[in-house]
Amino acid sequence: MTAKIERIESALAALEPTHLQVLDESHMHSRGLETHYKAVIVSPQFAGLGEVKRHQKVYAVLGELMGQMHALALHTYTPEEWVLRGGAPDSPLCAGGSKHDR
Repeated sequence: MTAKIERIESALAALEPTHLQVLDESHMHSRGLETHYKAVIVSPQFAGLGEVKRHQKVYAVLGELMGQMHALALHTYTPEEWVLRGGAPDSPLCAGGSKHDR
């Protein structure tokens, strides 16, 4: 686990998650190391909130860490949704399109 993942997880602990998984998916992209992340967050604090409000809540607790990432894929669930869903979807492969792709 990298120090950046530990900082992300530490910040997300403010959401009191019942399940938290942060993955560095940079290897699937062309921008280098520690640039692309996926976070699966299960929290009762998401109850009654739509997807945009949930994401805003995540951005708020991450604060300045958001400026240290190129991309963050968020999968946010209430505990009840998590039980019904059984997991988060796999991330798609990068389709390129970056100025770094040549």
